[in-house]
Amino acid sequence: MERIDNTIKKLSQSSSFRQRYADMKTEVLQNPEVLAFLEKNRDNLTDEIIEKNMMKLYEYVSQTKKCANCTSLEKCCNLMPGYEPEIVIERESIGLYYSPCPTKVIQDERRKTERLISSIYVPKEILQASFAEFSLNSPGRIDAFEYAEKFASSYNPEKGMMKGLYLHGSFGVGKSYLLGAIANQLAEKEISTLIVYVPEFLREMKQSLSDQSLNEKMEAVKNAKVLMLDDIGAEAMSSWTRDEVLGSILQFRMHEQLPTFFSSNFDYVGLEHHLTYSQRGEEEKMKAARIMERIKYLSIPVRVDGPNRRHF
Repeated sequence: MERIDNTIKKLSQSSSFRQRYADMKTEVLQNPEVLAFLEKNRDNLTDEIIEKNMMKLYEYVSQTKKCANCTSLEKCCNLMPGYEPEIVIERESIGLYYSPCPTKVIQDERRKTERLISSIYVPKEILQASFAEFSLNSPGRIDAFEYAEKFASSYNPEKGMMKGLYLHGSFGVGKSYLLGAIANQLAEKEISTLIVYVPEFLREMKQSLSDQSLNEKMEAVKNAKVLMLDDIGAEAMSSWTRDEVLGSILQFRMHEQLPTFFSSNFDYVGLEHHLTYSQRGEEEKMKAARIMERIKYLSIPVRVDGPNRRHF
């Protein structure tokens, strides 16, 4: 069997191979990112090192970086789907490494939390929600849209707190859909969002007392970069879920100034009334008022109106 180095030597003597290699080398050395890398590290690189690592540089050039036009990981065209290349100085050589792209980081965070909390169920239509598809056929919907779009476009975790929204209105007017549109817009800025369906979440928290996973699940929700509590007020509220679960989450997020969104069929007044009465019929006005103070601190109330779109 012929040695591989002999085969490579024969190929290198081929005029067509030399032309392809010359074209590849030109493409690599004209790439702005490669040029910037070589300029930054010119004191550590020689022509010999660059020539020796030309294939690594070509692999780097041929792969997508930052994934600006990426629509999904399934359509990623990179050698390692979901990973983008990085070139580094490695002793007296050039190293090529792959790290998760922003889209994969967000997806991995979401899947990790979904494995932990099964009530983080988001319908397909919400996952695909966009501002472009949100109907603006009434003044209330226009106000909601403007607040939502402003948050999604201007929120920056490094610039301090921005209040979330408290979207309230009748069934099926698009409150959850608008939350999904905000989340998808934030994902394009590499900001992950956790959407929790409150009734199911609170039921799961009760069940978690028996398998000792409560604290871990609570921490995941408390520390979400952006938290959206969908359909608050639709649950059968007990004193424990109100004070120890919901109250604890809201207190933490208020203290840490973390953006928190809500959707509900109730306005502030209606939700406070709902929170006042426990499953046992106990009237606890002070405890309900305490929860509402946290919600009001974290959010701006916006009414979403219009026809029930679920009937269309």
